[in-house]
Formats: sequence, C-alpha cells, structure tokens
Amino acid sequence: MVDATRDRVDPQKMDTTPIRRPSWIRVRAPSGETYEWLQKLMRQKALHTVCEEAGCPNMGECWGSGTATFLMLGDVCTRTCGFCDIKRGKPAVLDFLEPERVAQAVKAMNLKHAVITSVNRDDRRDGGAPIFAMVIQRIREIHPGCSIEVLIPDFKGSAEALRIVMNARPEILNHNVETVPRLFKLVQPQDRYEWARATLTHAKMMDPDVLTKSGIMVGLGETIDEVKAVMEDLRSWGVDILTIGQYLQPSRQHLPISRYYTPEEFEELREFGYQIGFKWVESAPLVRSSYHAAEQVRVLSAVHRQLYG
Repeated sequence: MVDATRDRVDPQKMDTTPIRRPSWIRVRAPSGETYEWLQKLMRQKALHTVCEEAGCPNMGECWGSGTATFLMLGDVCTRTCGFCDIKRGKPAVLDFLEPERVAQAVKAMNLKHAVITSVNRDDRRDGGAPIFAMVIQRIREIHPGCSIEVLIPDFKGSAEALRIVMNARPEILNHNVETVPRLFKLVQPQDRYEWARATLTHAKMMDPDVLTKSGIMVGLGETIDEVKAVMEDLRSWGVDILTIGQYLQPSRQHLPISRYYTPEEFEELREFGYQIGFKWVESAPLVRSSYHAAEQVRVLSAVHRQLYG
C-alpha cells in the first residue's frame, strides 16, 4: 500500500508555464440537435450536469449520443480541489425535489444507463447520501430497466452514509481516487486517501454484487510507478472498473499540467490494469469517469449473469 503522508509538494515551487497541447489531444466542440435539446431539458428542469460544470472534454460526444452525467446536491462544492472547475463555497440547502427532476429527465431521455454524481456537501453529516438513495429509487419506479451508476463523494469515510446509498443498490458504485497519495494534499487538500479506501472497500463488503469503480488523472506530477502502485491498491480494495485520463487545466487559476502522457503510456497502464485483475480498464488521453459507462455495465452484467445465473 502507498504511504499517503510522504513527500508533500510545495505549490509555490511548481512551474506554471503552460505546456503546448500535443496532437493527440483533440476536443470536439459540443453541437447538434441532440446536444441543444439536452441543454434545453436541463435548464427547464433546473438541473446541472458535471459535463458542463467541470468542462468535460467529451461533452460533445456524449451529449450528441444522448447521455449525460447528472450533478446533484446543487452546483456549489464545499471543497477546493485544485483540478476542478465546479464552483466552491457555501452551498444552498438541499433540494429534496431534485431526485424527482433528475428521474423525470432520465425518463425523457429514455436512458438505458444513468450516471448520477454530486458536489461534496461537508456541511451535512450524511454528505447528502439520502438524495442519492432517493434518485435511485425514483428512477427505478418511473423508468424500470435503466441501470444506475452513482459517482459519490467519500462522505469522509462514513460507513453510515455509504450504507444509505448501498441499500438502494445501484449497479455501479464509483468513487474516484483522482491522484497518487504523494499529491493528495496538493490536488485535493480536504480529501484523504484513507477515506477513498474506506468508501471503496466498505462498498464491496456491503454488497459484493455491486460493481465498484474508480478513476485516476495523470499529468499532475506523479510518476507511472506511483500510478501503478495506486492501481494495485485499488485492486486490493476490490475495485472492478478503472478509468485513467489526462488532466486538462480548466483555467490558469487551476493546477498546471506537469506533462502530457503519450498514447503509448496510456496503453501501458491499460495493459497493466488487466494484468493485475481489473474487469474493465478505460485508459486514454480524454477518458473521464463516465466515459463508455453504459457499455461497461452492459458487458460486465452480462458476464456476471453467465457465470452466476
């Protein structure tokens, strides 16, 4: 296991000189009728998507194919992660009608797989976990047959908050570790590596049939060996699905890019992931947590049915 306390990085010593974007980083601008319809639907239902709030490079591709990742618990986060473009500060009170609006949007989009995430709500002891449970339940009621993936905060390692979500039985429980332990306090200063470990290990213990998933960004100053060590940790915690993508700086006010990984390095990490036992690995420059999420649950659920009936 990687030591989460070693070799802290001094932000004042980081080189903030922009690096030229390589040829293999190509982001398609969002456009098209489906994209415009989805954007209008989100505004009508007063909903947020992490695609927009976090500036996801795949928004054009995903929205163009009729998929989106819903952002719940408001659009203001209580944490100040150096990589994230979501607003931070004091959030509004929880909106307990939000799960109904999300579920209605999922039905209107006729989704076969819904991805639900949220900002951090450290202002609440339960971290907003009941809202996750409510939206899972409501989607199942009005749009049966739709599989559900939840990308949850760490709830500060709270097993009680996690159990609220797990009792609703999502098909995929996702929590991103984001970076290597050496960079944790730089990249996500209010997070802890042990909270990520607790979230993912407890989820598997609570329901072994639920697929667990995590993701890592690269290009923040870590080494490939450190990435592989985190991958080994994740497998030891029972994680089934892994996503690895290039960090892209949202603005000059965010953490700088240390370097761009090559397609060959992403392929090396993908092959290593399969070697150590992950069931599914997405590793490429523009991969994000929800990339190909519907295909992951479709294929892995079919394999599980063949093996266990």
